[in-house]
Amino acid sequence: MTEKTTETVQTQPSSEMPTDIPAEKRRIKSFVLRQGRLSKAQQNALDAMWPSYGLELEDKLLDLTELFGRDAPTIVEIGFGMGTSLAAMAEAHPENNYIGIEVHRPGVGALLKLVQEKGLTNVRVFNDDAVEVLNKQIPKDSLSAVYLFFPDPWHKKKHKKRRILQSEFAQTIAQHLKPGGHFHMATDWEDYAEQMMEVMSAAPDYSNTAGEGQFTPRPDYRPLTKFEQRGHKLGHGVWDLIFERKA
Repeated sequence: MTEKTTETVQTQPSSEMPTDIPAEKRRIKSFVLRQGRLSKAQQNALDAMWPSYGLELEDKLLDLTELFGRDAPTIVEIGFGMGTSLAAMAEAHPENNYIGIEVHRPGVGALLKLVQEKGLTNVRVFNDDAVEVLNKQIPKDSLSAVYLFFPDPWHKKKHKKRRILQSEFAQTIAQHLKPGGHFHMATDWEDYAEQMMEVMSAAPDYSNTAGEGQFTPRPDYRPLTKFEQRGHKLGHGVWDLIFERKA
């Protein structure tokens, strides 16, 4: 039932790779690039909207106030898929700034099409690797929240090391959250939900907003996607976890 593939890489080097390879090339990727074909509408949206809303990866920190033209809570969604949820959240909460990160270009085009149709001004988009974006461009202690909704579950046992939610990734997120900021995850794979809970419960910089070992009911701000609705009808579960960065 998972609707999309997340688009970043974990920082844990593989023990099977030579140590003389640069760290950038030793990461175990949590995504596989399957770009697919851009629809005409997606390409048109990219052509029209990217100059104003697209962000190119650079080796310098963003000034978030300058980027959005205001000082407002900034939220990053990692792996936004086709952008439906991100656009809905940005429309419903104009008081927030949103940065979406996605490696799959058709998804970026789809989101920009929604931004154009809805007249949104509080969204910016990276078509890049989220770990690179976080480490190179997002200031430390700057984000009000980070969302990781329905990342690729890599359900085969031999592939579980590719799952994005590992202890190193949780630490990276914590560094960029403001004290009191939230890391919100959701998955429709129970096995992955259990791993998320294990990793996050062991992370020293977080506390579980629902209480130790507890999952969180879906908050109103996370849209109920058509994939999730279909899953509910089939009896599939969905698990949300919201962890707060300690002061």
